[in-house]
Amino acid sequence: MTKAPDPTPLLVLDVVGLTPRLLDHMPHLKAFAAEGSQAVLETVLPAVTCAAQSTFLTGTLPAEHGIVGNGWYFRELGDVLLWRQHNGLVSGDKLWDAARRAHPGYTVANICWWYAMGADTDVTVTPRPVYYADGRKEPDCYTRPPALHDELTKKLGTFPLFHFWGPGADLVSSQWIIDATRHVMATRDPDLTLCYLPHLDYDLQRHGPNDPRAGAAAAELDAALAPLLDDARRTGRTVVVLSEYGITEVSRHVDVNRALRRAGLLEVHTQDGMEYLDAMASRAFAVADHQIAHVYVKRPEDLPAVREVLAGLAGVAEVLDDEGKKEHGLDHERSGELVAVAAPDAWFTYYYWLDDDRAPDFAQLVEIHRKPGYDPVELFMDPNDPYVRVRAATAVARKKLGMRYRMAVVPLDPAPIRGSHGRLPESDDEGPLLLCSTPRAVEGRVAATDVKSLLLRLAGLTGEGSPATAASPEPSPESERP
Repeated sequence: MTKAPDPTPLLVLDVVGLTPRLLDHMPHLKAFAAEGSQAVLETVLPAVTCAAQSTFLTGTLPAEHGIVGNGWYFRELGDVLLWRQHNGLVSGDKLWDAARRAHPGYTVANICWWYAMGADTDVTVTPRPVYYADGRKEPDCYTRPPALHDELTKKLGTFPLFHFWGPGADLVSSQWIIDATRHVMATRDPDLTLCYLPHLDYDLQRHGPNDPRAGAAAAELDAALAPLLDDARRTGRTVVVLSEYGITEVSRHVDVNRALRRAGLLEVHTQDGMEYLDAMASRAFAVADHQIAHVYVKRPEDLPAVREVLAGLAGVAEVLDDEGKKEHGLDHERSGELVAVAAPDAWFTYYYWLDDDRAPDFAQLVEIHRKPGYDPVELFMDPNDPYVRVRAATAVARKKLGMRYRMAVVPLDPAPIRGSHGRLPESDDEGPLLLCSTPRAVEGRVAATDVKSLLLRLAGLTGEGSPATAASPEPSPESERP
């Protein structure tokens, strides 16, 4: 009996925010695309990291895999939770499950793609701070196998958490991830390597895609990527570069929860003079996630009133009901009863307090797990506080002495944000790309739901097929969307 050939090794780079416009600032990736092939990548709604990555890896829409955003209201817990890490939240047949059915023993490394913990992968590296009993939070990462943690820390230093998100977010985190990926490929030689690179998220949200700093960030990342691309070329790996969304220029924000509160639909409770969202008691509230807001409505009879509030807000382009959610593959029990979609130049805040003096203390912290919605303002230090850097330096000094500290530096004014994402792109120039090192492997348009089958094909784990396009013989529901 003839032995099946070994699969072609793959390196899949998730270059967050990559668009045709930014590719012009990235000579290494641009040459890579010219030598291989390139296509428009049709993303999902919401066009955010957790939903998009889950679609790439399962070949299904949020209605099936259940990841309706970067977080949602867990009705069974009565709490809003974002950025969970357990892979068990993602339903469906994963890419590696299908690969192992075709080739038992297929090996997979996940370097910082989301929902990494608990996944049936051979190698895992994901950010995981140390939360000490006295309240301190220190940078670190979680790895499988466990011994990889000390390997990476010894070679690269501690995972640079405060460069991965927050006012200090910059190239340092993506450089660490690139170096970790090179180490894993050299020492473990996985059949499939997934690598997540967040660098373009930062200055594009801070300053907008039209700012010169956006192009500079793209050039920085491109230079950092060059050695990894060289490694892949030298070891015969097929490389796929994709992005989840494009970041577009925004000039206004929408305080959706404040509007619901003023309408008497959202409730808060007060402790020590600070107001906290009372999700369990509220008739309606929103989980803001960039340009998408899941709006949870407790009683069906309140739906007309909630819809009226949302429709009357400047900056809301669309309100999806059950039919609208179904049309976009977002009709899952985790979704809000209504889903608000922002106008192209707008984004949603999570703010629910009406007086900044009554904001909870976590509002001025980089605190992604306590805020009941996404807060891009965490990328800034408060420009209106003349002592903000002094306070930050004092907090760092306390940290180095092993003392508890509070890094209250985040502004409560959302005005500085100039870039956002989450809605479907207005044009291909503003949307994500898919690049492949193999000539003629992709062309035209590729649906996010077709990425899984494309990767299996490139690995040689399915039959020979034509280039992946949105007009493939068996298009997914996503590829049929206008």
